[in-house]
Amino acid sequence: MSVTARSNGSLYTNIENKIATVEFGHPASNSFPGELLQRLTDELKILSNNNDVNLIILKSEGDGAFCAGASFDELLAVTNLKEGAVFFSGFANVINAMRNCSKLIVGRIHGKAVGGGVGLAAACDYAIATVNSAVKLSEFTIGIGPFVIAPAVERKMGVAALAEMTLAAHEWKNAYWAQEKGLYAKVFETIHDLDKELDIFTQKLAGYNPEALADMKKVLWEGTENWDKLLTERAAISGRLVLSDFTKNALGQFKK
Repeated sequence: MSVTARSNGSLYTNIENKIATVEFGHPASNSFPGELLQRLTDELKILSNNNDVNLIILKSEGDGAFCAGASFDELLAVTNLKEGAVFFSGFANVINAMRNCSKLIVGRIHGKAVGGGVGLAAACDYAIATVNSAVKLSEFTIGIGPFVIAPAVERKMGVAALAEMTLAAHEWKNAYWAQEKGLYAKVFETIHDLDKELDIFTQKLAGYNPEALADMKKVLWEGTENWDKLLTERAAISGRLVLSDFTKNALGQFKK
């Protein structure tokens, strides 16, 4: 097991029976400061080249939110275009690491996902959830948009679902809606039931021919070869918008 636990978040990886379980956590609803995003990116790259791993499970700590997106404190601290682009590149780097990883990634979505958390779920190759795993893209409410994660959400759920979540930025969409749109493969009543299915499913999947799994990963992500450039460009858009008067005023209201 590899462990990196610090005040700005934690990341744990445990490898057993050819399955690498990667668990992230942060006291603020499992949100991501930039350093934690970078550590997750690095860990996925390492696991991609680990011959002792056939499959990755991505999960988060606790029984509350799955992921509240990027760190709000760090968003408030952005003061110029360069800082903005760097801040929003965090999730871009993680999504690209998930896309380029040679291992299939199964998401364990045990609770609510907001913003970048929805992007993480969408970038998993297969995701299962609980009834508490509602989703929301609330970026419009503070004057920005889900530009970085939009390609991952659109790929998994379609343009219509992306538009519905983005434009109705104040609305939570429940787990069954997310399942209907393709984000989740299955939805369970409890975390216990979720974990039971997760164990059965991943044990079977990890036992298949690893070459076939790796080849299928490539097939699933065909047509996304431009994402390294695309997501960087999208990060720059958000980095510009976060400096707008609208966003500054909106963030000022949150500070109060």
